[in-house]
Amino acid sequence: MAKQERAIRTRNALIESAAALFDRDGFEVASLATISARAGVSSGALHFHFPSKAALADAVIAAAGDRLFRITRDREALPLQILIDASHELVQGLRADSVLRAGFDLSANAERRPRAAQDLRALWREWVESTVARADREGLLAPDVTARDVAAAVVAVAAGHEALGHQDPCWLERAPLTRFWSFLLPRVVGPARVELFVASGDLEGERAGVSVGPVPARSVRGK
Repeated sequence: MAKQERAIRTRNALIESAAALFDRDGFEVASLATISARAGVSSGALHFHFPSKAALADAVIAAAGDRLFRITRDREALPLQILIDASHELVQGLRADSVLRAGFDLSANAERRPRAAQDLRALWREWVESTVARADREGLLAPDVTARDVAAAVVAVAAGHEALGHQDPCWLERAPLTRFWSFLLPRVVGPARVELFVASGDLEGERAGVSVGPVPARSVRGK
């Protein structure tokens, strides 16, 4: 058991090291020797776990995918609040977590991404679209708002924060995304419902006990 745990720690250390160097220097520049040295393991140990740099990239993408899965987990909240919370967690993760950043970058490169690897941006977009569609089905969107437009705006803003954050980490702070949601929410749900949501992210479950009550039938399109 101790040997297995040591192997897991070594593998994770190599993934963390590879992600940090891929993020800082780029995939092409980062070398296996530098990755193993940063992780504090021998080159033999590296090759035992990962036969190539491409295999390491696959592992970084997979680890980032696990983080994205946790970010997009289901929660006890209205669908739009779940989306707000997840968008904040994603942006904060892109600021603080080199595995998440490197995984997003590597998976976006079709030439670098192996066939079996996930496109993390596509997974995020699909989850946003399904979450907004759920909000629409529950009658939470204003009558003149389409789920497609809301999802497109959220996906575009998240991508913009990610891209701008490469040059200026201020874009990956909570305040810019909070301003976006404060601006968007009155248009998406209508002014009367804005108080149901926390634009800064309800990460502590502040609204977990809020009862929304029935949604007026006239606010659900097609009913």
